[in-house]
Amino acid sequence: MTVHGVPERRLIKIFDTTLRDGEQAPGNAMSPHQKLEIALVLEELGVNVIETGFPSSSMNDQRATAMIAKALTTAEFSTLNRATRSDISIAAEAGGTDRHHLQVMVTGSDIHLEHKRGISRGESLAEVRDSLRFARTLGFTKISLGIEDATRGSGDLLQPLIETGLEEGATTVVLADTTGCMVPSEFGALIGRARRWVPEGIGLSTHCHDDMGLSLANALAGIAAGADEVQVTLAGIGERAGNTALEELAAVLLYKGDEIRATSTLRTEGLYEAYKLLSRVIGLQPSRNKALFGENAFATLAGIHQAGMLRTPVNYEYVEPHRFGRQREMLVGRHSGHNVVRYAFEQLGLPVDESDVRRIYADQIADRTGGQTLTLDGLKALILQESVVSREPGAVEVTS
Repeated sequence: MTVHGVPERRLIKIFDTTLRDGEQAPGNAMSPHQKLEIALVLEELGVNVIETGFPSSSMNDQRATAMIAKALTTAEFSTLNRATRSDISIAAEAGGTDRHHLQVMVTGSDIHLEHKRGISRGESLAEVRDSLRFARTLGFTKISLGIEDATRGSGDLLQPLIETGLEEGATTVVLADTTGCMVPSEFGALIGRARRWVPEGIGLSTHCHDDMGLSLANALAGIAAGADEVQVTLAGIGERAGNTALEELAAVLLYKGDEIRATSTLRTEGLYEAYKLLSRVIGLQPSRNKALFGENAFATLAGIHQAGMLRTPVNYEYVEPHRFGRQREMLVGRHSGHNVVRYAFEQLGLPVDESDVRRIYADQIADRTGGQTLTLDGLKALILQESVVSREPGAVEVTS
């Protein structure tokens, strides 16, 4: 469909699994109250569905589910469950069924059927029928068929699995690249085939892992092929190398929505504060170079880049820091050259004397090693300390 000649963007639902898949990675454990705090921030960001945990795995996840279910006002919530009546009963007791997206995990590959589950394809289909029927008797109306290891499953396994799930009331089908084994062309083709099996009105969701660094690329390929929901985690945390990163998907939808004909309800300005909260809760160490959240994501040091940035930031800044709650930083080190020193003089309102510029650079910048840098304000302070400003009686003192 087009509107005034412009292709209409499809609304992509954002399903956040930070509190479930993100938490189950080593070192990421959270208390129920911490989960609640993060869930409320995710809701404020515009996330559509928040997965609270795996209720049958622990009392903590049951308590977190109950607390989050009561507190959310705009977002809905989800739980992960095995295809068993006991798991589904526990999830219903923890969170009720209203606004509860029950995610039932089923087996999507012969590898898992044989080596993990030890059951046949027929037994797997029987599990799907029984668990989804049981869920509907409890009052669940939003049921996700979460197909684990779908990317290593053959079509003659996946299609009957999906069709059985739909017959029994599944409202969303989730295809998981559980081992992160696919490249985008493969994953897009899989989603495209599944879209032909899944009728309009039934959601099709991606759950991608980052083992080869392709989770975001695979999710985007999935969107292009017809997926209308993406499962993500804040900062990409999760099993092994993690999951599709919420903030990276948000950036692509913000800046490339026209190209991929997709949009979301996300509000990106609060993402960095959410990341800082998550980092405090689980002790997540900052990365220098991570997209959007990295220490250097909006910082420049190289003189060639800084010269362009000083003229206008758009020269080297495509993603705008303020849209993600960040600020640009101009750091000064031995790669910065003389231009930034001249700029600091100008910012201080001082005449630019080239001999002073060379002296400041040689004495304070050129020999910095081991990653040592100055901020622009730090450079200004050094210029003042170097007695460039006249301290004679009656002189006007310039401060940073």
